[in-house]
Formats: sequence, C-alpha cells, structure tokens
Amino acid sequence: MTDDQQALPGVVVVGSVTADLTTFSTRLPVPGETILGDDFTLVLGGKGANQVVAAGRAGAAAHFVACVGSDLFHDMIMDGLVDAGVDVTHVRTVPGPTGIAHIRVDASAQNDIVMVPLANAALSAGQIDAGLDALAGRASVLLTQLEIPAPLAMHAIRAGSERGLTVVLDPAPASALPDDIWRHVDVVTPNETEATVMTGVEVTDVASAERAGRWFLERGVGAAVVTLAGAGALLVSPDGARLVAPFPVEAVDTTAAGDAFSGYLGAALAEGATLDEAVVRAAAAGALAVTVRGASPSLPTRERVHAFLAERPAPEIVDGSRA
Repeated sequence: MTDDQQALPGVVVVGSVTADLTTFSTRLPVPGETILGDDFTLVLGGKGANQVVAAGRAGAAAHFVACVGSDLFHDMIMDGLVDAGVDVTHVRTVPGPTGIAHIRVDASAQNDIVMVPLANAALSAGQIDAGLDALAGRASVLLTQLEIPAPLAMHAIRAGSERGLTVVLDPAPASALPDDIWRHVDVVTPNETEATVMTGVEVTDVASAERAGRWFLERGVGAAVVTLAGAGALLVSPDGARLVAPFPVEAVDTTAAGDAFSGYLGAALAEGATLDEAVVRAAAAGALAVTVRGASPSLPTRERVHAFLAERPAPEIVDGSRA
C-alpha cells in the first residue's frame, strides 16, 4: 500500500478468505448425477476477501484481518490481495489448508456454494483486537460477515463499535445472532433469503422487505439495506423506507455481487457519502459484478462504476410505501 493509499478513507474488513473453485455448466446436476461442465476457474475468494478487494477498488484504503493457510493456495491468495492494493499486515498465515469454496454456476447465472472454513477457523479475538488497535485513526468503517466463527464476528462487531467505527454487517451465511449484538451494528445488508432467516418475516416483495428491515431497527440497528436482486435495494432507516431501483444488466454469474455491494457501501461511507448515496454506488457495483465470471475478477474498479453511473440516468429512489 502506497503513502497516497494510506491517506485515503479507510475500511477494515474482518472476515474470511478462500480459494474459489468454480465450475460452470448449463444446469446443475441432481443428487447422484454427473454432468459435463463448460468451464472452470480458480481464484481468490471468500466474503471477507471479496469485500476488502471491492473496498480497495472503490478507492478506499483497504485493510484486512484474516487467516490464510500454509498450503499451495497461500501465494495465490496473498498475491491477489496485494495486487488489489489491500493492506495484508494483519493477514496471518497458519499451518494447514486455506479455506475453500466450491461454487457451481448454471447458464442462468445462479449459483450454489459449499464453503469449508479451514484456516479461517484460526482467527482469534486477540488478532482482531490487535488489528483494530493498530489501525486506529486509519479506518472509519468496519465490515464483517458470518463466514468466520460467529463468536468472532460478534467480537469484531462489538470491538469496532467500542472504537467508534461505523459497523457494517453482511449477515451471510445467515444464522441467528444474540439480540444484544444489534445495537452495535450501524448498517446491516441482508438479501431476501438472509432477511427471511434472521427475522422470521418471509421477504417476497418491497412491503415484506420493509417489515424485515423494521425488525432490525427495533433491535437497535441504525439502518437496514435489504437487497432484492432484480427489484433493487430497500433502505430502511428511522427516516422511512426508500427503494433504490435496480440497474438492468445481463447477468452471467451472481457470485460476489453481494460482496461488491458491501465493499462499495463501506468505501462510500468512509468517504463521507450519505447512506442513500452509498447505496446507489453499491447497487451499481453489484450490478456490474454479475456481468463478469468469477468472484474477485468480477469486482469492478472505481472508474468503471463511475463510468457506469455516468452513462445512465440517476436511479430512481422512491418512498418504500409507494413502491
């Protein structure tokens, strides 16, 4: 990371890193079936790594607190992070295998994923605290997810909140969390499935997404952004609910679209953007991500996102109650 990068608004990501093994095929096999695929990729991945790369490409000084294994994937992971401009000072190498994600993508761009944590399980509260303390004054936003052990994600959320960071939680993969954690979260960014699992509200449209968003606010979250795929993103805050209309694109792979969204959201907030502005920028990044195959390769640069926004009318932001 250069001196110029260190002077940029800072985002620290506490999270997972994996080697992503992705197969592409016309359709996904049914249980017990073998089919022939069309393509295969092996790239840097993991929700934490994808989000820190997205934040860096968005223009933020991006810092990563994570664990990688000592296996044959180690150099690919570290080189990929460094090439993206990520500060890897607080990425620890531990004995054994790196986390692995097996991703399958069909012709409609839908995917399913099996993530095996492996080295990610070695992350510790002490490592998180040391990283956040070292980055005091250099980062204003903390991003985390739930691919690391839940107690460590909760520790990161509390530690970030105690240090005055804006805490953004991407609650994926979704699981029940203790009620007392929500008051430490400034922004939560579930998709429809995650919002349904976490709140008990079946999210099928804008109205149900708003109800799910209110569930988070009632427990102390500052704002909820429920992403609705082709229907856009619903921002629910104490000021009301606003729907950011989607950006129409031709999707080829939806892997990491949510990570592009979260990384850009965090970077925009660190830069001083309003939450509405940050959601628009994040939605554009998420839309661009689905047009490229692979996880980290799909994460767009700041220049590409700005050009994408400049070529289109400003997205409509409407009162959620009228959507």
